[in-house]
Amino acid sequence: MITCYLRYMIDPYKLAEFEHYGKLWIPLVEKFGGTHHGYFLPSEGASDVALAMFSFPSLAAYETYRERSFADAECQAAFRYAEETRCIVSYERSFFRPVFG
Repeated sequence: MITCYLRYMIDPYKLAEFEHYGKLWIPLVEKFGGTHHGYFLPSEGASDVALAMFSFPSLAAYETYRERSFADAECQAAFRYAEETRCIVSYERSFFRPVFG
């Protein structure tokens, strides 16, 4: 299993737009075989940092999702929404493997 961790720098004045963006992606990740663990929006502390995590059974499955997302109309609409609203300033993507007890 591989978990993708995304750390977003967002425009704090466009929090509602970013939340909408997150709600678009959760079912899209699941559509392609992933498990979305949610978006985490600012509450206390920094108002311009948001997080997201989702998992796929393997790195190969994640790479297949990425390839298919570039050809999917719903995914492309979500990408365009972020560009049009400019709610995302930048982001970092990291990958982790879970450890269970």
